[in-house]
Amino acid sequence: MGLRDIHTPVLLDRCIELLAPSLERDGAVFVDATLGMGGHSEAFLERFPGIHLVGLDRDKDALEIAAERLARFEDRITLVHTVYDGIEAALESAGFEAADGILFDLGVSSLQLDVAERGFAYSQDAPLDMRMDQTTGPMASYVLATYSEGELRRIFERYGEEKLAGRYARAIIKARETEPIERSGQLVEILVAATPYAAQRTGHPAKRVFQALRIEVNGELAVLERAIPAALEVIPVGGRIVVMAYQSLEDRLVKRALAEASASTSPAGLPVELPEHAPRFRLLVKGAELASDEERARNPRATPVRLRAAERLRSAA
Repeated sequence: MGLRDIHTPVLLDRCIELLAPSLERDGAVFVDATLGMGGHSEAFLERFPGIHLVGLDRDKDALEIAAERLARFEDRITLVHTVYDGIEAALESAGFEAADGILFDLGVSSLQLDVAERGFAYSQDAPLDMRMDQTTGPMASYVLATYSEGELRRIFERYGEEKLAGRYARAIIKARETEPIERSGQLVEILVAATPYAAQRTGHPAKRVFQALRIEVNGELAVLERAIPAALEVIPVGGRIVVMAYQSLEDRLVKRALAEASASTSPAGLPVELPEHAPRFRLLVKGAELASDEERARNPRATPVRLRAAERLRSAA
């Protein structure tokens, strides 16, 4: 099975439908802020022959695969090795000032999940790396080796919303006194042993801890908190953004950023809204859209997705 075969883009048709009005003119700029293996981008390049793609990813392996996949569009693509909060600098490096359409497909990519050696999946034994960019930063094994019990508990509670955070933190501290925790299989064994039997029936004990470690290692929430406002700043009037999140912490940040951008800033009590206080954006979907039952059955990774979208109405004052 090739890498192209294992990657099914989530909500592809809906993303195209929402971004189409901003991408149908020749010369439109499309930013895929989470390029991955290029599944979404390939479909956009086929559907909109006049666009130029600026594809961003912090994962060099993903960039290499995407470059090969998109080679036939070579004169219409610019791929940039960067974290997605660097969207403005990435656009400038590609020779553009604005992006007519922007897509964020957040979370861990198919490549990272399906390549066991990356250590993202609790179902496969591998070194505990979890770095999306393997050229920089500490690995998950470093977090497990150096963080105090209180620090581990904090990230499990905050980033994993894990009710047994304290119990798991204590178990990890005790286990690392005997030997370093360097493989995912070791960590899973520790977590399972520390989980009451009744709690094991509500889901895999490692799921939330692995999520929390991944978010901590990659600084995902801090990056996202900067990235959405940065993306909104480079969208011109009529431009659109679509964001797909896969867990509640991400979705809350996206929801808040889009709500602020689409709200009036008029002081309370004014009889009419002044133009400079009018909303800069309008929301394109009500709340967060979910994948259909059909898509969930076809592509299980679409099950937790929450899609939000907005369009710029006016330039900044």
